[in-house]
Amino acid sequence: MEKQIKVLITGATGKSGGAAVDELLKMGYPVRALVHQLDERSAQLAAKGVEVVAGDLLNLDDISAAMQGVDTAYLCYPVLVPGVLQATAYFAIAAKENGLKGIVNMSQISARRDAKSNAAQDHWAGEQLLNATGIPTVHLRPTFFDDWFLYIRDLIRENNEIALPFGNGRWAPVDSADLGRVVAKVATHINAYAGQILQLYGPQEYNLAEMAAVISGELGRMIRYQPVSIAEFFERNAKRPASEHFIQHVTHVAEDCVNGIFAGTNDLIETITGQQPETLAAFFSKNKAVFN
Repeated sequence: MEKQIKVLITGATGKSGGAAVDELLKMGYPVRALVHQLDERSAQLAAKGVEVVAGDLLNLDDISAAMQGVDTAYLCYPVLVPGVLQATAYFAIAAKENGLKGIVNMSQISARRDAKSNAAQDHWAGEQLLNATGIPTVHLRPTFFDDWFLYIRDLIRENNEIALPFGNGRWAPVDSADLGRVVAKVATHINAYAGQILQLYGPQEYNLAEMAAVISGELGRMIRYQPVSIAEFFERNAKRPASEHFIQHVTHVAEDCVNGIFAGTNDLIETITGQQPETLAAFFSKNKAVFN
């Protein structure tokens, strides 16, 4: 009977959403994917047997239509753009309208009432909104993803340099594919995790100098860590235009990182998925071509 749970995945063409889709299909569950637009990436989902619908997380009618006939849903809103609180409010309303049995919400480890990052505070407020629906809800709070390094890939490739504004802060980088597997397990066993905030970490904590040493070993050349200011970080990455929203967010999560908010590790990913989480070394080994 449990196999008939139908799951809605938002952000299904992204990293964690895509991994969640793959894991759910492997587990034998029917999946509906809400995508921003129908394109080559959504066609690939459809080819796997996913029911694909197009819509906008900032449109209440789109979200409500996407939720019709599903049991549980995963909310993942991109951190690069503003709107997470509006999207979460619509998601909460639509979930109530459609009688959902569970919600998995991608939050972030810096989410809290007094966060200075607008995005982090909005994630915390969104958690309260989803809790208020009375629908069994699980909040995922990961630390920084391995994918952060893809944002600065040009500098690693061209300058052999990791230029980040995180000082001597420490964290255990978490892989988006591992998060996708967590989403799949939690969305299909919602009552086992309902009401929990799950802090998710990679397997090993480092500072950036230590990460640079690991990365050097995988790429086969010396990569050095260069601490920079926020302004310099965005100047150096001018090829990737950043919104005021994202700049404000990075400014304050950088402070949080320096202050230890992102530090720590645990074995939750392995406990939930039955699989050891991907290491930083494995991420760079797998993505070597991008950085060389």
